[in-house]
Amino acid sequence: MAGTLGFSQIGVAGVDLHEAEPGLLAWLQQGFHGQMDYMARHGLKRARPAELVPGTVRVITARMDYLPRSMAEGWQAVEFARLSRPQEGVVSMYARGRDYHKVLRTRLQSLAERLAERVGPFGHRVFTDSAPVLEVELASRSGLGWRGKHTLMLSREAGSMFFLGEIYTDLELPLTPAVDGHCGSCRACIDVCPTQAIVAEQRLDARRCISYLTIEHDGPIPEPLRAPIGNRIYGCDDCQLACPWNKYAQRAPLPDFDARGALDAPPLLSLWRWDEAAFLRHTEGSAIRRIGYQRWRRNLAVALGNAWRADGDPAVARELDAARDAATPLVAEHIDWALAQRGRPALRG
Repeated sequence: MAGTLGFSQIGVAGVDLHEAEPGLLAWLQQGFHGQMDYMARHGLKRARPAELVPGTVRVITARMDYLPRSMAEGWQAVEFARLSRPQEGVVSMYARGRDYHKVLRTRLQSLAERLAERVGPFGHRVFTDSAPVLEVELASRSGLGWRGKHTLMLSREAGSMFFLGEIYTDLELPLTPAVDGHCGSCRACIDVCPTQAIVAEQRLDARRCISYLTIEHDGPIPEPLRAPIGNRIYGCDDCQLACPWNKYAQRAPLPDFDARGALDAPPLLSLWRWDEAAFLRHTEGSAIRRIGYQRWRRNLAVALGNAWRADGDPAVARELDAARDAATPLVAEHIDWALAQRGRPALRG
């Protein structure tokens, strides 16, 4: 039933997550959530499913693989190589196709409806990264995998290249057992992080994370973190590229996650030439659209500054300079930084 909807694995978790509450509170108290104020605003509701949806006694968890179907063997090395081409923009793999929120939400609802056809009507709500839900905690308790040192869900059968979704339900379904972790002494994800955002095992300081900085953060990117961003213009996959378990990553069962041409190995200058109408057209139905045009331009300016420092292509400086006068204050600040990069030493890993 779930497989025909594109899900690769289903589990069932209970709703008693009190053991996760101290860790959540400590993370918030350290300010690791950055500007994501909703994390603090929701507080412990995130760890209390029955408070979020009264009557909930079980959470059905679902895994949907998203590695684009065109990815060949050795895709991790291919993706690492893209990071060494400074004038090529790199979009996180999960965002190269259709917005996963839309795909999973629709299919989770269809799964709930099919279940209702078998067991009768029941109370439920579906979520996918859209509410105060401890997704990884619930998924690990239901046996979909274990929490890796980078904080993402890991599976022996699928690595970490998948989305998670949940159905909160009042059906008292049998629980599926948790599985043991298998990271051992490996710390590849910690060591590879360009900004050292993984401050301890299973502890991420979002304020340093490139995914947070390029997507969630709406102000100026802290100057010390701009050079390490390199050519990453939306998100970052480095911790997943370095993870040995991702040699088992599964290709997406759906065409929704196939990479769009405009976002698959795009030249930075081509993206820089988009006006807002072009941005909206190329990102229609994409998760990227939600950051808005100005944040997109900010990210591109940082990447172009890193390209200007790396290879000195005068076309980069000309295009940045030409856009300076009409830029918003946010984008102008990053253009000025970018233009000042030539002559500075290249960042070394």
